[in-house]
Amino acid sequence: MKTILILGAGKSSTYLIDYLADSCVEKGRKLLLADLDPNLAKSKLKDRPQTEVEEMDLENPQSRRNLIAKADVVISMLPAMMHPVVAKDSLDLGKHFFTASYESDALREMAPEIEKRGLFFLNECGLDPGIDHMSAMKIIDTARSKGEDILSFKSYCGGLLAPESEDNPWKYKFTWNPRNVVLAGQGTSRFIENGELKYVPYHRLFRRVETIKFPGLGEFDGYPNRDSLSYRHVYHLENIPTLLRGTLRRAGFCKAWDVFVQLGMTDDSFLMKFPGGSTYRQFLNAFLPWSDTLTVEEKLAEEIPDLDFSMFEKLQWLGFFEHRPLPRGEGSPAQILQAILEKDWQLLPEDRDMIVMQHQLQIKTASGIKKVTSSLVEIGKDSRYTAMAKTVGLPLAIAVDLFLEGKIKSKGLCLPVVPEIYEPILNELEKHQIRFVEEEWI
Repeated sequence: MKTILILGAGKSSTYLIDYLADSCVEKGRKLLLADLDPNLAKSKLKDRPQTEVEEMDLENPQSRRNLIAKADVVISMLPAMMHPVVAKDSLDLGKHFFTASYESDALREMAPEIEKRGLFFLNECGLDPGIDHMSAMKIIDTARSKGEDILSFKSYCGGLLAPESEDNPWKYKFTWNPRNVVLAGQGTSRFIENGELKYVPYHRLFRRVETIKFPGLGEFDGYPNRDSLSYRHVYHLENIPTLLRGTLRRAGFCKAWDVFVQLGMTDDSFLMKFPGGSTYRQFLNAFLPWSDTLTVEEKLAEEIPDLDFSMFEKLQWLGFFEHRPLPRGEGSPAQILQAILEKDWQLLPEDRDMIVMQHQLQIKTASGIKKVTSSLVEIGKDSRYTAMAKTVGLPLAIAVDLFLEGKIKSKGLCLPVVPEIYEPILNELEKHQIRFVEEEWI
């Protein structure tokens, strides 16, 4: 009997757990689920046969290794910093390893030993990264098989709200790690456009947006991710003139978010300490010049010359002009801002989230330049069975199932960018209504 170990029972694990737990009896497998909160893990397993909750003590190396030793396959749904630790234990103990997260340098250093030991380590098999890779490579490989050349590839993805749950001016709530949202884009974005390398520093990022349209859903802001250039190698598009990967927010979000960036409220490099009883208004004012005549609103308008009603409305809705007590008075600006946003951007039980992804390609064919748009829209059921959890967890669960069935025979450190991996996963995802709609024209 093969044993699967899942480390982490958080929000993004729901569909992963259900998919694998539901088939344990039929496929003669055992599922172990470990989390810092055993009650959470128990609630996710629902007493299904051949499933067990395990205690997890990640800080204790021996305890962690004893847990991994029980499994044939290890799935890490832990914070990214823990993946190399768990991967190293899995390598030492001869266990196969799966994660939805980015392949790190630490994992790449293990690649020769992984291959030598005949193990399969699959990374970037969630949503973004994951479904984006697989769906893109299907289009790219199909074009190549016809002798066509990819001239331009742009890909955007966002975790947002379903239209019926867009009940605030930002049209946004946290459907993913709030800290990652607050710190998104820090660093310099790199991509290539029409043969020219482009670099966008953080303080310009949310001003360099493209308008992306989805039929029936309207317009979105698309801004570039930190590093698009590395995907020239991943997608075997080393000589492509245009390649950009980006993030989606509702139209107007980026312009308002840029206020926080320009003022320094997303800075995570220094600590602030406010007296007890300090307010949102005082937090905002801390980033504005002193004046004995101007109000906070007037100073903000001077600091942000393009401040318009839509931007002001979004800040006002969050309470920044009110004497509302700060939920946290000490921490970095980013930490305090996150605490403020968590109060009003919390996903309510009745809320439904939405995943939107779109690839835009220009392909040189015998008949001319063909333009292809491939779009995915997935809407969640509720605040537990979210579109985010479905699109992150299902591809990973399907990959594990296929591997244990012997339908994926690859070995070594892998990404889901080869037909043997992406074709059966995409086919199975379609059975769960995760499918792309393609349009093309010349």
